[in-house]
Amino acid sequence: MMIAQPSTAIAVESKNKATPAGARLLALDGLRGLTVFLMLLVNNLALQEATPDQLVHAPFGGVTLADLVFPWFLFCMGAAIPYAASSFDKQKLPLWRRLLRILRRTSLIFLLGLFLTSALARTPVFALGVLQLIALAYCLAALFYLISPRPAFLFAVAAGLLVGYWAAIRFVPIPGAGPGIFEEDRNLLLHLNRTYLEPLGLRGLLSTIPTAALALLGAMVAQVLRNGGKDPVEVKRPGPRSAGFREALAAYRPLLQLLLLGSAMTGLGYGWSLELPFSKAFWTPPYILFSAGLATLLIGAFYLLFDLRRWTWLAFPFLVFGSNALLAYILPILFKVWVLQGWTVSLNGARVSLQEAWLNWHVAHSGVVVGGWTYTLLFILAWWLVFWWFYARKIFFKV
Repeated sequence: MMIAQPSTAIAVESKNKATPAGARLLALDGLRGLTVFLMLLVNNLALQEATPDQLVHAPFGGVTLADLVFPWFLFCMGAAIPYAASSFDKQKLPLWRRLLRILRRTSLIFLLGLFLTSALARTPVFALGVLQLIALAYCLAALFYLISPRPAFLFAVAAGLLVGYWAAIRFVPIPGAGPGIFEEDRNLLLHLNRTYLEPLGLRGLLSTIPTAALALLGAMVAQVLRNGGKDPVEVKRPGPRSAGFREALAAYRPLLQLLLLGSAMTGLGYGWSLELPFSKAFWTPPYILFSAGLATLLIGAFYLLFDLRRWTWLAFPFLVFGSNALLAYILPILFKVWVLQGWTVSLNGARVSLQEAWLNWHVAHSGVVVGGWTYTLLFILAWWLVFWWFYARKIFFKV
């Protein structure tokens, strides 16, 4: 799937032509690939109590690396919006066709989410899972982007959504409890979910507001790179008055902007968390800003290494996953549930799942820690090879 160029239907595309220089920065696909790797890592750990703290979801009020994976995926989805809009511009699509493309892509991702949720439950289920939330957040962010692609506007809308969300949490009273209460088991969002949304299968719908803000922040960062991140040139110690020096400054200007933006959002998010706790379950504004800030700093680092310094050898492992991010999320889950957990084998006179037998074999030969890591890393490596096969043949799944 090439998120940057959404089509009107699910398709498998073979790309025989290379992407024109400067059309798309490696930093964005690199971050998306890193996010997919972390997603596979966190979701397939088998270390039991030996699991590192940063790979376990934090309790209410905290945040770990595991808690940043989903926000970064949403951030990357938002960062792809300007590239999709650029393809609209090249095709000179009228507004109604752009709206139709956005709504079709939203519907397809939402339907894929319903399929995945139902497959995991082994029965038809209507609920708001990961892909469903991504679809709704994308839709809102893309519609706002159509109004204006200016980074200042995107930031203003994102800030407005987050402040409005915060104001509702702090000032709308909970029946029988009053306003301003935000505890893990008692807050406005939980009340609205349980009372009104959960009976309709829409638990978590309110999270569309902050996640749309997160996607808008991703689009803003991508616009900063697109506006200032011209195709960098190789400059070997130019003199201060040379044209090469000026070109180098122009290429590095977006890096400074990303550093400032990322640091500001990270710091503001952390400071805000002293007033309203981090919460992955409720997507609190401090959690959104903190996640977006760190993602921006990572994109800045990747922009320096992959796009300015041209360390494509370092980018390649991430690009393999990043070029088929949606498929890299869906297929391992289905394989794990349908094959590893669904198929059984005989072990010591009992029928156990293929996953349990495989893990037990590694643990028996290498111990809990080494065996657990071997199981997890081999699982990730196997899927990397699958998507390397796709990447080598220029096959990308897109919606």
